[in-house]
Amino acid sequence: MNYTHLGRTGIKVSRLALGTMEFGWQIDESDSVTIMDEALDAGINLFDTADVYGGPQSPEMEKGYGTSEEIIGRWLAQGGRRNRIVLATKVYQPMDTGPNDRRLSAYHIRRACEASLRRLKTDHIDLYQMHHVDRATPWEEIWQAMEQLIHEGKITYVGSSNFAGWDIATAQCTAASRNLLGLASEQSLYNLAQRTIELEVIPALRHYGVGLIPYGPIGGGLLGGVLRGAAQGHGSSSLLQTRVAELRPQLEAYEALCDELGEAPALVALAWLLHNPIVTAVISGPRAVVQLRENLKAPSLNLSNETLTRLDKIWPGPGGEAPGAYAW
Repeated sequence: MNYTHLGRTGIKVSRLALGTMEFGWQIDESDSVTIMDEALDAGINLFDTADVYGGPQSPEMEKGYGTSEEIIGRWLAQGGRRNRIVLATKVYQPMDTGPNDRRLSAYHIRRACEASLRRLKTDHIDLYQMHHVDRATPWEEIWQAMEQLIHEGKITYVGSSNFAGWDIATAQCTAASRNLLGLASEQSLYNLAQRTIELEVIPALRHYGVGLIPYGPIGGGLLGGVLRGAAQGHGSSSLLQTRVAELRPQLEAYEALCDELGEAPALVALAWLLHNPIVTAVISGPRAVVQLRENLKAPSLNLSNETLTRLDKIWPGPGGEAPGAYAW
């Protein structure tokens, strides 16, 4: 496994991160434990979860909230593992039906962190990520809450997820005014077919030295060989079928290129992300050990400049960075 720094910090993380959103929901505890054991043995040290993972993420409470953290906590409690991983979780989503059981008030951040620590059966979280931006809460309040948790030793680094470029800039400027490190990383939706963050998010991350941790690297199955799967009789959701219908010419060209390379489409999609120097680690959320083992090949898959150019032609981004992408 290859390792790199988490943004501009001194800590090093694996280029693949283990995503655990499905633990306790689509993946039972026994299989979740097997996947974690295999990931750890393979050298993956960045384990990513969220307080809300383990059930449907919706505005109303659903059975299963916190289950992913609980499964990881029981796995960690077996001993000998906590100091081998960089443990990341998130705060923001509703964890109960009360008006203060969500978002990023100092009140909720403190309570949510304590609850995550209990579920994870640990005394600290290595990377505490804001699951979404909360523009109704001032940054002075958010950083005050995070700073207190850092001083108490309950969290080490702070990350964000689903932030716009100007949110990252605002967060960093406010952190600097408090003599804080600020954001270490940003989790964003990013893949060959969804490249909007190239406009402003990626330039902001580069400027501030914040690492990018893409999620959704194969676009919900779109980039995982969906046409090949359909030809073999594999079913897909109605949403995915709609996207396939919209993007069929590109998908045909993409899967043909992958066949030419002799590589699985999902591997090419992961490797494309890892070729971007701003990318720290890519979230891999396998539903089975066999998928994890296949994904582990991605960090060593070298795509030539010619292949990268062809991928750009098949899946053109927004035209570069703002404002050059749409102005002079």
